[in-house]
Amino acid sequence: MKVLLLYFLFVNVLTFIITGYDKFLARRNKRRISEAALFFLAFIGGTIGLFAGMLFFRHKTSKTTFIMKFLYIILVQVVIIYLKYTHNI
Repeated sequence: MKVLLLYFLFVNVLTFIITGYDKFLARRNKRRISEAALFFLAFIGGTIGLFAGMLFFRHKTSKTTFIMKFLYIILVQVVIIYLKYTHNI
């Protein structure tokens, strides 16, 4: 259990930092971190880090398609957690 918590801590901190770095690159009109990379990090456990980064850096908050895809990832994670605890998968 301790390893799992460390994993989630690491992934969320990494996702938060990468979200901030993407905002930094956006302000300087540089090549950006792909949305697919941000979604992948969220999907593997960095949902809280991406959400915190979006709010803290005010990044991607006005992009409706990004937010819809992000909400879909959250929904999938909630369903997986629900199934895990109710059906012992």
